[in-house]
Amino acid sequence: MKLLSDSIADDADFFVEQIHLVAIVFDNTDDVTVWATTFFDNDSHFFHLALPFKSLDVLLGLAHTRAADLQEEVAEALAAAEWPALLEYNADDKLPVPLPSVALKLSVTYPATEDDESGDEEGPDDPQPHNIFYLEGVFVRLDT
Repeated sequence: MKLLSDSIADDADFFVEQIHLVAIVFDNTDDVTVWATTFFDNDSHFFHLALPFKSLDVLLGLAHTRAADLQEEVAEALAAAEWPALLEYNADDKLPVPLPSVALKLSVTYPATEDDESGDEEGPDDPQPHNIFYLEGVFVRLDT
């Protein structure tokens, strides 16, 4: 499995489909990190997705038959107050969570460098993108 950040052509926002949630990580911030896989550019890729809790609820609601159970697991993890909390979906008894008919619009993130203040965004010393993406939008294919 490849890193999604190694396969993107540039820093433009882009879409991924055929998403499977592998883990949900809660720390002591206002955001949550989702570990996921996608089929992109004819190969399987792994990526991290940083998003606010409200967006996590939207994604979990799109998990169809598993939505209610996932939302209950998230509520229990948040109530436990042990940080960081990790919910994993990568075993035979807890399979990865598919998001059928869902496309996510992602934006690329880059590590902060000391050169960021110079305003020079191009050059040979440009850092490689993180394999952490921000969620720009959630789109659902509607059957007509």
